[in-house]
Amino acid sequence: SAQVVKLFNTVDSFDTHAKIEDHFTELNAVSKAAGKVSLISVGWDPGLFSLQRLYGETVLPHGKNYTFWGRGISQGHSNAIRRIPGVADAKQYTVPKEEYLDRCRGGEQADIRADESHLRECYVVLEDGADAASVEHAIKTMPDYFVGYETVVHFVSQETLDRDHAGMPHGGFVLRVGETRPEETSVIEYSLKLDSNPSFTASVLVAYARALMRLAAHGATGCFTVFDIPPAYLSPKAPKDLR
Repeated sequence: SAQVVKLFNTVDSFDTHAKIEDHFTELNAVSKAAGKVSLISVGWDPGLFSLQRLYGETVLPHGKNYTFWGRGISQGHSNAIRRIPGVADAKQYTVPKEEYLDRCRGGEQADIRADESHLRECYVVLEDGADAASVEHAIKTMPDYFVGYETVVHFVSQETLDRDHAGMPHGGFVLRVGETRPEETSVIEYSLKLDSNPSFTASVLVAYARALMRLAAHGATGCFTVFDIPPAYLSPKAPKDLR
């Protein structure tokens, strides 16, 4: 990506949260040296969900953020299952647990971990002769993906997977639960329900590409995130129409 940034203004959807700072540092140096602008980690998480968490923290500084993902297909987890010997195909759904969502919506400020508040539901097609028990064990004991999560594995035919699980739906919820003064609770909730995760992510990228070019037109160089973009830059409408 650094080679491309030397030649073009770029927008990407880099989404490995723990490595975003390293990605930013590299592209910021390259973009500034080349006189270009780059916009990283654009999508819905990171991206739109990041903005909602920021808005929640600034308006309700005394409180907690909660993020729930799904119900939807996790591409990374699905690919991880497909790498297991004996697996012909697979789809994995990340599913928020309603009881945890309801607690947050009710204004409770609890310490809720992602692994306890989400279910991982797997639909797996076995290769001929593969052992179902061994594959299920490999899934449930996979570190960084399934360990710590309640995981349910369904073995299905390829025809069933193709018929019932061909799409790429996703979505989720961001909540901020906080106090405006003692014993006075406010809850902010933002949610997405997407028939197609890739199509929606592409739509976000297009809007931010428009904003990026406006940033470039003002002489900016270097790397930026969604936090740095004025909302008006995203819109095709004229400032007068927005006002």
